[in-house]
Amino acid sequence: MMNQKSKIRAEVKRLKMLHTEEDLRQRSKQVWAQIETNPRFRQAKVVLMYWSMPGEVYTHDFIRFYCNEKTIILPAVEGDRLRLALYEGEQFLKKNVFMNFFEPQGNVYSKPQTIELAIVPGIAFDRSHHRVGWGRGYYDRLLPQLNTCNIGVCFDFQLFDSIPYDKNDVVMDEVVSDQ
Repeated sequence: MMNQKSKIRAEVKRLKMLHTEEDLRQRSKQVWAQIETNPRFRQAKVVLMYWSMPGEVYTHDFIRFYCNEKTIILPAVEGDRLRLALYEGEQFLKKNVFMNFFEPQGNVYSKPQTIELAIVPGIAFDRSHHRVGWGRGYYDRLLPQLNTCNIGVCFDFQLFDSIPYDKNDVVMDEVVSDQ
């Protein structure tokens, strides 16, 4: 199973290299246009998102736009878990040099039960809404603790007919791609 997931990660990495960062940002706009019209997003007041890394569905502009309308929660890596913190602006993001992405520096978000929607990145998804992540299990440990609708976001080349999964892998409620 892990070998199959490693092969998928390598294939998606290869496919991403066929696109410029600017191309991926343009494609990201198609993902967010779908999210904006999604009733679950429109109704949600508190949304868990992520501050994107290069190669991921780009979130920065979307977060900047919606942070005045909705409470945006971002994850930060803390050991083998994700700590949740309120997005309070880019000035409160700090680069995690070990993981090579920016994460919030604020206090732990004390009301995780109020998070209604989680927008989740992944390396790959399938048509049955299974997800392959980086292999560290952060979201698979976090999401069962929340009472959220979980929407995976990806580019079309990250969407497969089927991918390997096991009992610990959290299945998304929906998957949105740029196609």
